[in-house]
Amino acid sequence: MLYKFKSKATGDLIMMQPSGDQVLRILGREPAPQGILECAAMDAAVAAIERAIADDEAARATAEREAAEEGRTLAPREGVTLRQRAWPLVEMIKRARAADEPIVWGV
Repeated sequence: MLYKFKSKATGDLIMMQPSGDQVLRILGREPAPQGILECAAMDAAVAAIERAIADDEAARATAEREAAEEGRTLAPREGVTLRQRAWPLVEMIKRARAADEPIVWGV
């Protein structure tokens, strides 16, 4: 399944299901094929994503520090980081909020 996030204020944003599910959970929503992010919830959505990114990066920094203390090297991250994956959605939310337009998916 693909998530296609749409807003009148921006171009469409497409995410594969695992990434879309993760982002929706970060926003405190149960993944669903259809939904809407109202303008009133956008500030909290950006804050939740930024908090999740900070937590993810802090966990990686802690793991790297612990590995260095033990004299080993932590394997490089595989794939795309949460920051890279969520950045387009954060930008979409900011633009939609500025234009006072909701974001929908699956409709």
